[in-house]
Amino acid sequence: MLALLDPGVPDRAANLHREFRSSEPFHFLTIDQFLDPDFAKQLLAEFPAFDNAHAFNERGERGRKAVVTELAKIGPAYSRFDQMIRSREFLDFVSRITGIPSLLYDPDYVGGGTHENLDGQELDSHVDFNYHPKRQWHRRLNLIVFLNPEWERSWGGCLELLPDPWTAEGARPVATVAPVLNRAVLFETNEHSWHGFRRIQLPPDKSDISRRSIAVYFYTEARPESETEASHGTLYVHRQLPDEIRAGHTLREQDVEEIRTLLARRDVHMKFLYERELEFSRVISGIVKSPSFRLGRALTWPARTLRRLAGAKSSDAETHKH
Repeated sequence: MLALLDPGVPDRAANLHREFRSSEPFHFLTIDQFLDPDFAKQLLAEFPAFDNAHAFNERGERGRKAVVTELAKIGPAYSRFDQMIRSREFLDFVSRITGIPSLLYDPDYVGGGTHENLDGQELDSHVDFNYHPKRQWHRRLNLIVFLNPEWERSWGGCLELLPDPWTAEGARPVATVAPVLNRAVLFETNEHSWHGFRRIQLPPDKSDISRRSIAVYFYTEARPESETEASHGTLYVHRQLPDEIRAGHTLREQDVEEIRTLLARRDVHMKFLYERELEFSRVISGIVKSPSFRLGRALTWPARTLRRLAGAKSSDAETHKH
C-alpha cells in the first residue's frame, strides 16, 4: 500500500532525511510514487463528489473549495489510508525522515482530510495554525498527497513554497510542486513555512477537472522552546500585484479587474480581522469585569504595592548617586 516503505530500497529513510534537511526555503520533501499505484487509483476512484455543504471557509463563506474531514468514512480505500498513517510503523518512519521524534496522528483531521479546489480557486500564502485546537499539541508537519491524473503547470494550482510573502522578492516561490497523481509533499510547519497556490485557470475543454488532494497533519506534545510561539490561527498574506503592473504600463481590462479583486479581498480580510479584534476585546473585557478577576486583584494588592514601593526606592537611590 505504501511504496515509501519498500524494504527493497536500502537507506531510504537516511537519504530522504538528508534531502528534507537541506531543502529551501524551509524543510520539505517531494516524493513521487508515494503509494502503490493501484492504491492511489482506488483513492482517486473513491474521492468524494464536490458538496457545497463542505465548501465553507474560515469566515463562514461558501466558496470553491470542499473539505471532508471524516476520512475513514469515505470508503474502503480511505479507511485503509487512515489505518496506514496512524500506524506506529509509518509515524516512526516519518520521524526518521524529518528528525522530529514522537509524532502524533490527529484522529480529528482538523483542517485536513480530502481537499477539492474548483476552477478559479486559489490559496493565499499562509502559515498554518500552530496548536491543535482541542488537544493543544504542537503542529509539526503537513503531508499532502495529490490525486490528479492530469495537470499542467500553466493551469495554476501548483503548491508554492516561499520565504517571505510580505515583499515582492520574498513572494517569489523558491520551490513549486505540480499536484500530479501519487505525488506527496511533506513539510515542516513553523512561523516561516509560507505556502499556497495561484489561481486555478483551466482551459475550456478541461472545465470538468478539479484540484484534488489528501491533507494530513502531524503533531507532538512538546516542541523546542526556540521554535515555540503563542497560539495563533492560520495567517494569510494576499498576493502582490503582478510584476507587469508598474510605471509606464498601460492597464488592460484584465489588469483593472485584477487590482479590483485584490483590493476587494483585502477589504474582506480587514473586516474579518476587525471583527476578530472586537471578539478578543469582548473576551478580555469579560475577564477583567468578572468577580474572580476582581478578587484576584484584591488579594494581590499588597504584593503589587510593595513592588511599586521597592521600585520607587531603587529609583530614588540611583538619583541620589548622581
